[in-house]
Amino acid sequence: MSISVSLQLYLYNNVFLRQHSFHTPFSPPIVMTRKKVKLAYITNDSARKATFKNRKRGLMKMVSELSTLCEIDACVILYSPYDYQLEVWPSPLGVQRVLAYFKKMPEMEQSRKMVNQESFLRQRIEKGNEQLKK
Repeated sequence: MSISVSLQLYLYNNVFLRQHSFHTPFSPPIVMTRKKVKLAYITNDSARKATFKNRKRGLMKMVSELSTLCEIDACVILYSPYDYQLEVWPSPLGVQRVLAYFKKMPEMEQSRKMVNQESFLRQRIEKGNEQLKK
């Protein structure tokens, strides 16, 4: 019987947490999980700004990964009440290129999968009603 020792580092709110786990090959490693986030307006201004900053960084990273992994053209235009300038990804020139490509598409193709908040909610309600009928 062999005993293994592992040291894992977790980044949590920019602070490294060390987790020591001493286990045998038969015991599962210890894993930290995130708690479920309650989706509600954050009333504390500094907490809301920090959350916005972290989520913005995550959004930019996800779009970058999606663009790389799937070889698609993507862009992000982000207006923030905390900054005076718009933030764009990958660059202003890249955003212009993606938007120009989109505008050249026929109008039917542009709006094929578009939804606004009202139509999205209507679709979700209809889908929920159909599931209730089953």
